[in-house]
Amino acid sequence: MVISATQLRVGMIVKEGKELFRVTYALHKTPGNLRGFIQAKLRNISTGVQYEKRFSSEDRVEKASLDFREMEYLYEDQGEFHFMDPKTHEQMSMMKDTIEELASYLVSNQMVHVVFYEEKPISLELPSSVALRVSSTVPGLKSATVTASTKPATLETGLVVQVPQFINEGDVLRVDTTTGTYIERMKK
Repeated sequence: MVISATQLRVGMIVKEGKELFRVTYALHKTPGNLRGFIQAKLRNISTGVQYEKRFSSEDRVEKASLDFREMEYLYEDQGEFHFMDPKTHEQMSMMKDTIEELASYLVSNQMVHVVFYEEKPISLELPSSVALRVSSTVPGLKSATVTASTKPATLETGLVVQVPQFINEGDVLRVDTTTGTYIERMKK
């Protein structure tokens, strides 16, 4: 399947030549009066080598022909992530080096799409955003209510994001899985 380069998302698997690559970073940029482009980082699935590539907005990319199975993330044990098919209750696992940076968006009982290529699990496809609880952050500045100042917050998965000053420990945040940035605080 051929898609526009503007549809590239983190975690997506694309094919260049005979090799499969996981998109580890994708950002659509439109600098001033120049044409927009997509700055991407691709990691070779078989070798682990990563490189950066710039795609124009008009470029086409071949998305690998993959099998997607919705599975429930169960737990992580010594770098091995365990998943279960909710229909068959069949369990399978993936090593941390297979899913790499996507691990920081996984919480127990979360539904994700496990990506299979030739019957082997090779990656995950996450929703565009996930809800994660703040496990630690510094107290907010009382004087920063109007300014756009931010502070670091460590989330339950260990992911650190920049958040507004009014965010406190225990708050549940919506985080963009493509950029790893704060979107909003969820209502309690």
